[in-house]
Amino acid sequence: MEGGAAARPPHTADWQVRLRVTEDGDHTRAHAVLDTGSSLLEADAEAHRSAHDPAVPVIGDELAVGRALLDLGHRLVQAGSVAAEASESARRRDGE
Repeated sequence: MEGGAAARPPHTADWQVRLRVTEDGDHTRAHAVLDTGSSLLEADAEAHRSAHDPAVPVIGDELAVGRALLDLGHRLVQAGSVAAEASESARRRDGE
């Protein structure tokens, strides 16, 4: 323990991701929900099969879910950035 500071136990958290995939003909929709235990983040995405592509449903599922998860990731990074900026603003305000 450097500087006499007591070591803190590591922070752990269990987050849940739920995915719903709906296919209707050549159109696939995915809805992703991240539940952090204290908040929910949601994202939606779609995939459309071209008439020239083979009718393989798993491809549409993968594309729609991948896009929804990418959007969810972007939303999570944005939320973290906003929270970090607010924390920094509060720290500066309290330090003045």
